Amino acid sequence: MTDLPATELSASTRLCAVLGHPIRHSASPAMQNAGIAALGLDWRYVAFDVHPDHLRQAIEGARAMRFVGLNLTVPHKLLAMDMVDALDETARQWGAVNTIRFEARMAGGEWRPVAAFGDEVPAEVRAVGFNTDADGLLRALREDLDFEPRGSRVVLLGAGGAGRVAALKLAAERAAQLFLLNRTRAKAEALATEISARYPKVKVEIGYPDARRVDLLLNATSLGLKRSDPIPMELTRLPLNQVDAVYDMVYRPAFTRLLEAARATGCRVANGLGMLLHQGTRALEVWTGRPAPAEAMRQALRRNVYGV
Repeated sequence: MTDLPATELSASTRLCAVLGHPIRHSASPAMQNAGIAALGLDWRYVAFDVHPDHLRQAIEGARAMRFVGLNLTVPHKLLAMDMVDALDETARQWGAVNTIRFEARMAGGEWRPVAAFGDEVPAEVRAVGFNTDADGLLRALREDLDFEPRGSRVVLLGAGGAGRVAALKLAAERAAQLFLLNRTRAKAEALATEISARYPKVKVEIGYPDARRVDLLLNATSLGLKRSDPIPMELTRLPLNQVDAVYDMVYRPAFTRLLEAARATGCRVANGLGMLLHQGTRALEVWTGRPAPAEAMRQALRRNVYGV
């Protein structure tokens, strides 16, 4: 605990960060710093634009500087699987890392989070990878769209780090049918093969669905971050009036062209702010070992993204 005001730094201030490329759109610093302040911690959370070619060096630098932990966003979540020393069960299950906790080895051999130590952190520090995205997505779908995966038909745009985790989580929650669309067909095929092997009762197809209704259209690509980005699908192949709900993981802008088109058609829509909140609260709990102040973090996100 500390009595330092939120704007004051000290020589003992601990750091955590989000790494991505690009990163300037990120609302994570606003959210996490609000949570950190509410917990009374002498920590700060910052953002760094890190090219994928430099990700390993960035993680090693954070380890050397005794960062508390890191969040990883596009395009680092799959790359980091081979850049950490150990994987939590969540990262092994979903095959992607979006949260790293740095841990130090005590004299007796036990590993403890760096956050548990004072000024003297033991010399041996390891990076442990976690995934908080999968549960964060499911909570957001339930809260924002009243969506339950069991028995549903879902079209998933994107088979990269976020898309892969989303597809596996929906399959684990017993979605009936998944339709995978990706710019590189081979990546979608590899994901379909993995889903079929792990969840054989879930039907998986590559490409657009037939003319039947779709329960959820989920955008897990980065298309939408720029106002000039096109809608990440062919509306002639899947008219939005055949879709019940649309979820876009992009949260800035708050309404992408996809969400605007879907809302105009009468679909229930939501952006990725809820997912960001829930994966972020869990990440803070991973680092601190304490319940996250979710409401303070939610309000900070809304101010940052919506200005309210």
